[in-house]
Amino acid sequence: MNLISKFFLLSLFIFTIPNSSAQKKNNYQKSIDSIIQDANPQFNGVVLIAKNGKTVYSKAKGFANFETKKPLNLDSQFEIMSITRQITASLVLQEVEKGTIDLHTPIKKYLPNLKQPWADTITVHQLLNHSHGITDLQKPLLFKPGSDFKYGNEGYPILGQILEAVSQKSYSELANNLFKKLKMNHTFCYSKDLDQNLVTGYMSKNNNFDKAENNLISPYKVPSGGLVSTVNDLLIWNNNLHKGKILKPELYQLMISYTIKNQHNFFGKEKEGYGYGLRIIEKEPVKYFGHTGLGNGFSAVNLYFPKSDVSLIVLENQMPEDSNLFYATEFKIKNILFKSDLLNKK
Repeated sequence: MNLISKFFLLSLFIFTIPNSSAQKKNNYQKSIDSIIQDANPQFNGVVLIAKNGKTVYSKAKGFANFETKKPLNLDSQFEIMSITRQITASLVLQEVEKGTIDLHTPIKKYLPNLKQPWADTITVHQLLNHSHGITDLQKPLLFKPGSDFKYGNEGYPILGQILEAVSQKSYSELANNLFKKLKMNHTFCYSKDLDQNLVTGYMSKNNNFDKAENNLISPYKVPSGGLVSTVNDLLIWNNNLHKGKILKPELYQLMISYTIKNQHNFFGKEKEGYGYGLRIIEKEPVKYFGHTGLGNGFSAVNLYFPKSDVSLIVLENQMPEDSNLFYATEFKIKNILFKSDLLNKK
């Protein structure tokens, strides 16, 4: 073999190695593309994955409105349902920092007009982590506060009232001021009176989509599940919340610590910790924080993997009627990330 031939083969070998490595690195992207394309139930929504604060994968598939065939895009605005709660929790912790709220004081102190007997017993901490036992404002508690976990919609509206009482501002004003500061320009509190560019929510069955019933979110319920946002804005949220730009370290640690556990199918078969508006997942292949949201024809997932600084955000404007199919595509995408080098390299 002459010198020129040897040089050619060596060059070919050198330039092939990076290409092969890049191909391997991008396998998760191709796998997610395939899952989104072939999803059953049909995927109709937006996916964003980011590492070190920068988007490494994004995809919008389907329609913002099936009647007009308006396509979805990365700035489409979705109801994020229960993901709202980590934002409400952050607003509460900001008041804790100011000294206007104490986490372990009974809520009667902040809402003296509450006539329910449990107002003298339940604390702000217990509202934040769903250990309060309230199932209905007019019914007895399900259990002694702090002794068990019951996920529901009653605790966070009361937190919204507490925020308004101690700040002398409306919940919407508090939230919108925070969004403005963070430059989350497409995030706001739902209101039927605003001219909103919301995508339409749909119930799906056998890949047929029917417009969800007009289940308007009352102002009282907004702190629990009434925020509207985009995948790009939720990435801004993750980049600020999990990197010390919203809460002081000691307050953030309270948010991602837990004294109570609960099982949720999306997060595995075992009970995992529930902090303040966040689940703390420790028994899956990689530790992460996250929350889901569901209702009004919308499905939402927001996950953050602290070791690798990766965010996975998925917003859909379809909600399957079959509860066994909730978050079906999101679950598969999460499992692809577990197997990728995206979570295993800093």
